[in-house]
Amino acid sequence: ALKALGGEVTDLVVLDVMLPGIDGTELLGRMRASTSLRRIPVIMATAKGAEYDRIQGLDLGADYYLTKPFGVMELVSCVKAVLRRAGGFQLASGKKTIEFPGLFIDQEKMEVTSFGRKVTFTTKEFELLWYLASTPGKVYSRNQLLESIWGYTYFGDTRTVDTHIKRIRQKLAVPKDSTWDIATVWGVGYKFELKQPAEQAKA
Repeated sequence: ALKALGGEVTDLVVLDVMLPGIDGTELLGRMRASTSLRRIPVIMATAKGAEYDRIQGLDLGADYYLTKPFGVMELVSCVKAVLRRAGGFQLASGKKTIEFPGLFIDQEKMEVTSFGRKVTFTTKEFELLWYLASTPGKVYSRNQLLESIWGYTYFGDTRTVDTHIKRIRQKLAVPKDSTWDIATVWGVGYKFELKQPAEQAKA
């Protein structure tokens, strides 16, 4: 499968979890670790319906999680939504890069540099960071972020957003004196906050 994906133009992958040899979860991990394959949208299809299994697949970078059994029309609707979302992200802001003191985000290369360190993100973590950083100061509810990042037909728990934000914060390791941060807006959601420099605040 990896060889075939590397030799063809692929719009979307429907990936079963239970596969002989390496399973679908490991295959997804290898795709997301590959520069040439990491941006291909992936729908996970599996009989495993437990919340842990769904979250694991989404955290690895799956765009959607379908639990068997599912109907053809549900699959078609899911494919359309994921493709629409994938296309929309490319045109999210018209920018190719975002830069703040200590932070550089390159959309085309899907690379993030945080205070001199190259940081590796899953596809969804990267999209969520880009989305917030594209509109500093704007507050988004958890449901808004679910709809924008995971697609309008994703019926996930809002804890998925919290889990991704937690991991983004851990990876960025923003120092206390930074002029920006990902802030929690209690009772609402999150925003990319631009903070006033300490010397200006004292003045």
